[in-house]
Amino acid sequence: MNEETQWWSRACLRADAAIAEQALARQAQLTKPPGSLGRLEDAAVRLAGLQATPRPSLQRVWISVFAADHGVAAEGVSAFPQAVTGEMLRNFAGGGAAIAVLARSLGANLDVVNLGTVNDPGPISGVHRAVIAASTANFCETAAMSEPQLRAALAAGVASVRAARDTGAQLFIGGEMGIANTTAAAALACALLQRAPKELAGAGTGLDEAGIARKVAAIERALALHADADSDWERLRRLGGFEIAALAGAYIACAQHGVPVLVDGFICTVAALAAQRLNPGCGEWLLYAHRSHERGHAALLDALGAQPLLDLGLRLGEASGAAVAVPLLRLACDLHNGMATFAQAGVSGASA
Repeated sequence: MNEETQWWSRACLRADAAIAEQALARQAQLTKPPGSLGRLEDAAVRLAGLQATPRPSLQRVWISVFAADHGVAAEGVSAFPQAVTGEMLRNFAGGGAAIAVLARSLGANLDVVNLGTVNDPGPISGVHRAVIAASTANFCETAAMSEPQLRAALAAGVASVRAARDTGAQLFIGGEMGIANTTAAAALACALLQRAPKELAGAGTGLDEAGIARKVAAIERALALHADADSDWERLRRLGGFEIAALAGAYIACAQHGVPVLVDGFICTVAALAAQRLNPGCGEWLLYAHRSHERGHAALLDALGAQPLLDLGLRLGEASGAAVAVPLLRLACDLHNGMATFAQAGVSGASA
């Protein structure tokens, strides 16, 4: 692979350590006992360093939802028919999906990207068509993606980041929609972490125990078939999905261009893991929104050393959990920026 074409391996930006120190010093001067706002303080300090400003802000939020279908759906690994992916594109654009409601409430830009659905709804106002194929291939039989398809999926993520930057976005959130994508995510996570499918494969859209057993069996077949994959790139190509790769590409691009990321649930965390395997420098830019109810998410977060902000039993996807966490981060910034210092308020500080 030509080194010049490997944009994903180019260096990521670094947080401004000096600004982060200034923000930390400000936290020590605010009218509260040190550390009393817990992880809200940590979040504000981290955002200050990532945004390179002692007064961080999250008023301009960009949400990209990538939709794509998966060939492994043929193995009976989802409780819903594959037609749902294409149908949900209309629901996103029409404002009826959870993430559409949340984006409106937050005043966030919602970018919906069709990477390829079996039930292609055609052009839809408010949906960006970047169709790669009707779906990935069934990875129980062959590689999920060809080399050009993987590159196209990664590039779709980059295109969304460029659009976000053009609006001056202060935070990027990625989401996904695709029947059978928890199977693809679990398979990829198993390959990247060397974990057994029964540890990471969960109910997804609502499978019963028999359905989960089918999912585990499908992943076991896929892992055996692709056991010779000798790089994380190959594991992503053979076991991933268009939307998972787009998310990974977006996360890397955000880190290369200095846009903080709020990672959603299980599938997005698998994409974050893949992104960090392709470019370890991007990890500094990734904040984690919540601990999903999906089996395997906790193990992924632990492997990444991530501390999610929320644990609400969510497992919808679509970037919904990350959107729910945005007000918390906004409040962390408001507290950091708006509270008075001891000197300003004429309040006595703690004694040494």
